Amino acid sequence: MTENPFTFSHRLRVRWAEADMQGIVFNANYMLYFDVAITEYWRELGQRMPTLHEEFLIHSYVVKSTIEFHAPARFDELIDIRVRTSRLGGSSMKVAFEIHRDKAGGGTDHLISGESVYVFAPQGKSAAMPEAVRALIRDYERSAPDQ
Repeated sequence: MTENPFTFSHRLRVRWAEADMQGIVFNANYMLYFDVAITEYWRELGQRMPTLHEEFLIHSYVVKSTIEFHAPARFDELIDIRVRTSRLGGSSMKVAFEIHRDKAGGGTDHLISGESVYVFAPQGKSAAMPEAVRALIRDYERSAPDQ
């Protein structure tokens, strides 16, 4: 396994409004960071499939999310939110997230781990994901360059 098995990373700077008075990111904001990163992940895939939004995204819903806290992010730090699809089911997919910050001497500190399960439900009931979307995700996950 490579040091970074993630296919996509989005960097952002922690803003003042996301931190408490001690300058530590408030825990609920990590879900917001995951959402920002998955949006950018979909944007990347959408460049390869312009109809992704209409065919898939508007019919996909989060049904479960988990977060594990390893260390806090702090105000004004640059953090990398890593994203990868870790499992494709018939109507659902599991997306893994990690948040890292650069270490002064090289490498990164692993701050947060998380995962979200999305279900494709175009008529309000789960249904098989479009094969074109499944193929797009599979191909992207196999071919994405190391971040």
